[in-house]
Amino acid sequence: MPGSSVAALALALSVLPHPRATPRPSPAPRAVDAVHASHAPVIDGALDDPVWATAPAVSGFVQAEPHEGAPATERTEVRVAYDADNIYIAAYLHDRDPSGVIVNDIRKDFDETAQDDFEVLLDTFDDRRNGYIFITNAEGAKADRQVANEGREVNTSWDAVWRVATRRVADGWTAEIAIPFTAIRFAGIGPQRWGINFSRRIRRKNEIDFWSPVPRSYGLTRVSLAGELDGLSTAHATRDLRVKPYVSARTVRETGGRTFDRTGAAGVDLKYGITSHLTLDATVNPDFAQVEADEQQVNLTQFSQFFPEKREFFLENSGTFYVGDAARNNRVSTPVTSDEDLVLFFSRRIGLTADGRTIQVPGGLRLTGSTGGFEVGALAMTTAATATTPGTSYGVLRLRRDLYEGSDVGLIVMNRQSSDSARSWNRVFGGDANFRFFGAMDWNSYLIGTATPGVHGGQYAARSTLNYDGDYAHLKAGLMQIGDGFRDDLGYYRRTGDRKWILETGLRPRTRWLQQHGVLEMHPHVTWSYYQDLQGGTLAKDLHTGYTFFLNNGGYVELSATPRFERLASAFTLDPTVAPLPAGGYAWTEWQLKGQTDPSRTVSATFSGVAGGLWNGHQRTVSGTVTLRPSYRFKLAVGGQRTDARVGVPGQQHFVADLVTVRGNYSFSTTMFLDALSQYNAGAHQLNANVRFNVIHHPLSDLFIVFNEQRFLTPDGRAPGPFATVDPALSTGLPGESLIVKVTQMVAF
Repeated sequence: MPGSSVAALALALSVLPHPRATPRPSPAPRAVDAVHASHAPVIDGALDDPVWATAPAVSGFVQAEPHEGAPATERTEVRVAYDADNIYIAAYLHDRDPSGVIVNDIRKDFDETAQDDFEVLLDTFDDRRNGYIFITNAEGAKADRQVANEGREVNTSWDAVWRVATRRVADGWTAEIAIPFTAIRFAGIGPQRWGINFSRRIRRKNEIDFWSPVPRSYGLTRVSLAGELDGLSTAHATRDLRVKPYVSARTVRETGGRTFDRTGAAGVDLKYGITSHLTLDATVNPDFAQVEADEQQVNLTQFSQFFPEKREFFLENSGTFYVGDAARNNRVSTPVTSDEDLVLFFSRRIGLTADGRTIQVPGGLRLTGSTGGFEVGALAMTTAATATTPGTSYGVLRLRRDLYEGSDVGLIVMNRQSSDSARSWNRVFGGDANFRFFGAMDWNSYLIGTATPGVHGGQYAARSTLNYDGDYAHLKAGLMQIGDGFRDDLGYYRRTGDRKWILETGLRPRTRWLQQHGVLEMHPHVTWSYYQDLQGGTLAKDLHTGYTFFLNNGGYVELSATPRFERLASAFTLDPTVAPLPAGGYAWTEWQLKGQTDPSRTVSATFSGVAGGLWNGHQRTVSGTVTLRPSYRFKLAVGGQRTDARVGVPGQQHFVADLVTVRGNYSFSTTMFLDALSQYNAGAHQLNANVRFNVIHHPLSDLFIVFNEQRFLTPDGRAPGPFATVDPALSTGLPGESLIVKVTQMVAF
């Protein structure tokens, strides 16, 4: 491993000046004073405790949507208090039409965008980059997030122990929140200065308000725009120890198998605050059986599908390990958090096979936090040997040094080492830099090298992008190149030996006339990607050009045209029912109309229609989902996708791909949930079902009961024709089934 290069980069980072807190942007930031509570308030949502009579209230919220800079249409008052153990927040959310307050979900980590909510951001190190977000709605549901680098990574699976109670009152609703100091990290003991911000969503008006103003291009994760929390003092540091053991039992029959295998398991997760800045996580024999199943899609590309990480251990503090582009954090566009052409650290490579099957993980360690002016992330894990793969150890080290406002430099080192006689290995190393200019412009670059036995030359990847994100225009331009010898066993990427040119730009005009006629914003835009081989020949292009109308009610409609080109290096099977496409170049154009109705309504829908070419033929693809929410306890979503296409010799290579998805959720309370996901692939006559029951019986402690089934709906129960299993011995016609019970119990010391 070229350790000298990594050492030189680490030395260069170490001599950079230590980042110091800088004044928050002018004009003078808003501030709120926290008062000491001699008696802890009762968390019941009533706001009648003595401390709330003495705590000063802050108000004067400002709109980001729909009329940026205008005063909020409804008054919001927030108070902050603290004692030796907790920080307390009380919010009075006035509303002249309290019957119009919308609640659509009470499940843990609910989607706040389709309902009224109240949100709190705490920047506990006052570094203007990282923080924690706590969200509730009028029925007291809870969602919590961990924010890294101003939204470059937002971890929705981060969990904390905290309490909230709400009440509906004659002129709105109230919320009372208690956040233990042991649930968050901060600098030492004594007087504290934190960043803080509050946000409120009034869904029927499609309104988003902030206490410390935030432009509509961004969200609460823009930590540098938060106000200041003064008067807070902590009595003890947050070096807590949490131990979370589990036991599980399961019975499993593989699809086509004849017998059930019954097994049991036990393990433990440990979390320890080594210092107020550093947290150690350890896991022994982790079990991820409760994780929701991946949702399949019809794949019309030559690449494998990208499935996001869902396992809790890998999600917490995942932003520390992120290397890549700054997110475009616009609430009316899908945030861009990574480039799937190269995700340098993709944790699904650990403990999962390519088809999503689990590999036993005997144990792992993760260290995250900051020390000596560095943000630190270290990960070490091992996986057990299977019949087809050797035992393997994995290691990741990430260091990042903050510079001036919104800027940082860092390095990453990753290693995979097998334990078999071949002792195969792969190493990845390099550095990145992120610089912010003028508040709205970011320049992001990285240079990565790799080392693999037997590979010589071309072991590199480099990427550089310049991104401007303003209220009325956005622009991103960049270049990425991956050498033909590049290999990253802990990453996700589609090609090697290629060069990608990146251009994304668009306008966001708004006019009062449009808004009076139901259109909040127009968004003409282009998202172009152009791929070349390293000799300059064309490999692919994706030239999306679209025009989007975002509606006042939260829906949208978009029309787009996308010329495409793909070069196949070898024959490619698009669908099992048609002959493979031969190697060569293919060019076509897709026209698409898609949209969404108001997602806060009892009945809402998404739709998409694609017409035009497909490889050397043509297609008609339609998809859509209808969602029914008769109450905040129950949601049912029924969706489908149908592709009718002809490829190859005209009239001879016809295929139809149908996929139906049904998802149901029922919340008995804010701590008890039932989730069901079922998918039917009509071509394969294959039905997959996943049902999960979850009770949070104690803070951060769960009971899970999970049932999975996979069956073929054919007369003999076997896969039909071209979809038949490779091993006929397994084709008994019996469905695959599993039942899993898992109990966890968190104990804090």
